[in-house]
Amino acid sequence: MLNQKKKAVVVGAGLGGMSAAIRLSADGYDVTVLEKNSNVGGKLNRRSGKGFTFDTGPSILTMPWVLEKLFKSVNRHLEDYISVVRVEPQWRTFFEDGTSIDVSSDLPTMIAEMAKVSNEPHGSMSSLLSYSEKMYDLCLKSFYKYSLEDLKDLKKHHTLKDLMAMDPLSTVADGTEKYLDSKHLQQLFNFFVMYVGSNPYSAPAILNQLIYVQLGLGIHYVKGGMYEIAEGMKKVMDELRIEVKTDTPVAHLELEGKKVTGVVTESGDVYRADVVISNLEAIPAYRNLAPSTGEVKREVKKLGKSFIPSVSGLVLLLGTDRKFENLKHHNFFFSEDPKKEFQQIFDQGVPADDPTVYIGISARSDASQAPEGKDNLFVLTHVPPLKEGAKTSTDWDEYRELVLNKLERMGMTGLRDSIEFEYRFTPEDLEELYGPNGGSIYGVASDKKKNSGFKIPSKSQLYEGLYFVGGSTHPGGGVPMVTLSGQLTADLIKENELAAVK
Repeated sequence: MLNQKKKAVVVGAGLGGMSAAIRLSADGYDVTVLEKNSNVGGKLNRRSGKGFTFDTGPSILTMPWVLEKLFKSVNRHLEDYISVVRVEPQWRTFFEDGTSIDVSSDLPTMIAEMAKVSNEPHGSMSSLLSYSEKMYDLCLKSFYKYSLEDLKDLKKHHTLKDLMAMDPLSTVADGTEKYLDSKHLQQLFNFFVMYVGSNPYSAPAILNQLIYVQLGLGIHYVKGGMYEIAEGMKKVMDELRIEVKTDTPVAHLELEGKKVTGVVTESGDVYRADVVISNLEAIPAYRNLAPSTGEVKREVKKLGKSFIPSVSGLVLLLGTDRKFENLKHHNFFFSEDPKKEFQQIFDQGVPADDPTVYIGISARSDASQAPEGKDNLFVLTHVPPLKEGAKTSTDWDEYRELVLNKLERMGMTGLRDSIEFEYRFTPEDLEELYGPNGGSIYGVASDKKKNSGFKIPSKSQLYEGLYFVGGSTHPGGGVPMVTLSGQLTADLIKENELAAVK
């Protein structure tokens, strides 16, 4: 009699869940994916109206090699499913004093832009890139290769010299201050850490590798919109005969003692499995899917102390009746006082009085995304995550006005009057739709003191056979990171399976 395939159930069809499903299928598992919403992709989604199309989540793609690696693992070529193009200039940035700097991966162009505010642009750029590239190269040996839990895991792959080269005593902001003589440039490069939703004044300096990730490897866009990534993965899953059931919310885990044996849906259907992978973040998964025992409550409390949620966001999707010609594909309108901004968001837990505002206009690289002569503005303002049990909430109508006031003040004259289509996402919406802790966008915030930049372990500490993927687990938030989390967690499952056989 032939051995039956092992079964895996993935709860949630975000990029982490789909990535894990694809890899587990390649490892011989019979995989079923259960998604509560009507389509796959999680926070990577799409909205449209009046001829405008918007990606509702991630708008910048870095490290496309992560996607290439995933598709290659099942003998596919990424370019057969999606078309990835580089974006230049990468960002256009605006400061309250009227300064504007374009960020480019072309070194001479970048140095010329830096010269607007720096006395030593060439030396600063060369030193900063060298520092950042060294960190990225070190992380290729460990951070991007294995599912790491803590410093003990990291030490398995690095010498003491390596670890010291990661600048462990510094924060992101400490690191940029060593190399940059301009407050404008420090603010700009510090903001790269918002790719993972963290505070540059408390995140570990190893995350300055994101400078090299962007300037050295480039930033990218997917033709047809970023949602094409989710559709490409779904097509691969269909080819692999991975069963994907949408509109199927999971009610709870099925347990035999400390062993997870499957899940039960809200409609009462039972899906038995040898392993369950939760794309729902670990803390909400324990709260909502596990039995409400003292042990589970203690685990949630313990995790909550070290692994605080990243920022959430107010997202405005604005279709305008005109083009704002001074804007590029990616634009940042910076705050006047970045320290105050991050202190308000992270320490005080309130939306900043003067926030940094991001605007993505995919129509700059893809004319299909907006009617001719018009713009599709994806406007993102980072705000604190929701507080557990908080009785008061932010007046998002009022905060929308603050954001629009800032944009009009900083050059987007007539923005309000130009809006002919609008859709909004608040932290409450994000929490309701996708279940992240506090409506966080990027999972867990990296904090040098609280977690040293590590994430919640991918393997459950409470239940055998339960694993986690997504922004709350290693290596963190953002398209490449959550996609990689699925692959690394699949590797971990295989490693644990082999260890059990021995």
